[in-house]
Amino acid sequence: MKYRGALGLKVGQNELAEADFRDAITMAQKMSAKTWELHATMSLAQLWRDQSGRQQAHDILAPIYGWFTEGFDTPVLRDARMLLDELA
Repeated sequence: MKYRGALGLKVGQNELAEADFRDAITMAQKMSAKTWELHATMSLAQLWRDQSGRQQAHDILAPIYGWFTEGFDTPVLRDARMLLDELA
């Protein structure tokens, strides 16, 4: 779903991309897959950021980033922190 959303963005189908990102988040939540949920949420936050929804993007990403208590040197958490800093 996340990759399908990314492809949708490339061809300008933002609404479909958003739906795919939301589906990916829901699926990750059902599986308790926090890292995958973070990946999908970052994609959705980046979409919203690009559509002038910076506060909305920050509000969805910050709580998920806050779940993590270790591994802050991993690429996904570094990228999430940079995105949050950009959105602040």
